[in-house]
Amino acid sequence: MESKKIKMKNGVLDVPDFPIIPFIKGDGTGPDIWHASQYVFDAAVEKAYHGKRKIEWKEVFAGEVSYNRYGDWLPQATIDAFKDYLIGIKGPLTTPVGGGIRSLNVALRQLLDLYVCLRPVKYVNGVPSPVKKPENVDMVIFRENTEDIYSGIEWAAGTDEVKKVIYFLQNEMGIKKIRFPETSSIGIKPISADGTERLVRAALQFAVNEKRHSVTIVHKGNIMKFTEGAFKNWAYQLAKTEFRPFIVTERESWIIGNKDNNPDLTIEENARLVDPGYEMMTEVQQQSIRKEIVETLQLLPMLGNGQWKKKIIVKDSIADITLQQVLTRAKEFDVIATMNLNGDYLSDALAAQIGGIGIAPGANINYESGHAIFEATHGTAPKYANLDKVNPGSVILSGALMFKYIEWHEVHDLIWNSLVKSIEQKTVTYDFHRLMEGATLVSCSGFAKTMVSNM
Repeated sequence: MESKKIKMKNGVLDVPDFPIIPFIKGDGTGPDIWHASQYVFDAAVEKAYHGKRKIEWKEVFAGEVSYNRYGDWLPQATIDAFKDYLIGIKGPLTTPVGGGIRSLNVALRQLLDLYVCLRPVKYVNGVPSPVKKPENVDMVIFRENTEDIYSGIEWAAGTDEVKKVIYFLQNEMGIKKIRFPETSSIGIKPISADGTERLVRAALQFAVNEKRHSVTIVHKGNIMKFTEGAFKNWAYQLAKTEFRPFIVTERESWIIGNKDNNPDLTIEENARLVDPGYEMMTEVQQQSIRKEIVETLQLLPMLGNGQWKKKIIVKDSIADITLQQVLTRAKEFDVIATMNLNGDYLSDALAAQIGGIGIAPGANINYESGHAIFEATHGTAPKYANLDKVNPGSVILSGALMFKYIEWHEVHDLIWNSLVKSIEQKTVTYDFHRLMEGATLVSCSGFAKTMVSNM
C-alpha cells in the first residue's frame, strides 16, 4: 500500500492505514530515546494490526543537529513538513544560546498555532515517588500555549525601547506604580477571549468525551484581574453557553444542592449558605448574590433532584493554592484548564509526584487545523548521550498519546499497558533502578525490548 498524508476533512482527521509521520530525533540523548521509542511504536502497530496498518517515519531536523548540518536551528523545511503532514513527534531539543530563537519548542508552537499543551499526569504503580500517595494523581492539564508571557513581548532595562514604553505608561497612561523606572525591564502579558475560549473548549470537550468528573480553571485572578481574572470569567461563560447539558458549576451545585436538601429554602437562606459572609456584604453585593440564586434555580428541571451529581463540575482555583492542593488533595483535581505560565509550573510539579518528567508525555495541538506535535517533556541530558542509558518513557508515552489522537486506540493501549507491566516487574532504567529495591537494571534499548515482550 502507498503511504499517504494525514489530512483534515470537515473538521475530522482523515488517517490513512499507512500514514507518513515526521519525527525529530532530538539532541543529546534524543537519538538513543528515539530508536527505543520507534522500536516500541512499530512493534505495537504490528501487534495491533498485523501489517494492515503501518507508520512511514519521515526524519526532519531541528536543534543542534540541524545547526551543525545546515547552519539553521529550525529549518523552514522542518516547519513545512509539520504543516504539510499535520502530525509529528520529537525528542528533546537544545535551546540556542544567545540571540535568535529563545526556545525551539515555543517557536514550533507559535508558528503552527498549537494552542493546547496537553499534559496527562497519571501514576504508574511501582514508580518511585517523593509523595505518600502518588496513586491519587490522575490529571490532564490543558495549558494555553500561545499567549501569556510566552508571547515574548518584553524590553530590557536601559534600552531605548524600554524607555519609550515606560515614558508612554507614565505620561500617556498615568501609571505611577513602576517602583524603579530607571532600572526596570518591562514585559507584556496578553490574554484574549479568543485564546481562552478555544483552550477551555478543548478541555471541556475532552472531559465530555473521556467521561471525566471535573474541569478546574486555574488562575491568579485575585491579583491580575483583567488578564487571569478575565480568563476565569471567559472560561465559565463558555462552559455555560456551549456545554450547558454536560456541566454544572461548583456554585450552581451548592445552590441546587441546598434546594434539593430543603425545598422550602428561601432565596435569602440559600444566599447565606452559599456565601457565609453574606451578612457583611453591601446591599448591592447581596442583591448580586440573590440574583445569582434566582438565575441558578431556573436550572432545577435540568439539575435538580440530584441530577447535577451526574454532570461535569466546572470550578476554579487560585494558582498558588492549586500548587498546594495537588499535593494535599490530589483526588479533587481531574482536568485542569489554565494559562501558559501556570500550566508550566503545574505540569512539572505534578510530573515530580508521579516519578519525574522522564515518563511524562506531552502534546501540542490545534484541534481546528488538526496540527499536533507530540514531544518529550524533559531536556537533552547531553552527558548521557550515546550511552544507551536514559529512560525513553516520555517519548514512548507521547507516542501513545499520538496514537490515541489519530484514534489507533489499540496501539495506545498496547503501549500504555506494556509500560505499566514492565515497571511493575521492576525492569527499569537507571533513574528508577537506583530508587527501587530488587529491581533489574536495563538500558534504554533494553527497556524498549522489555516493553515489546510484555505486549
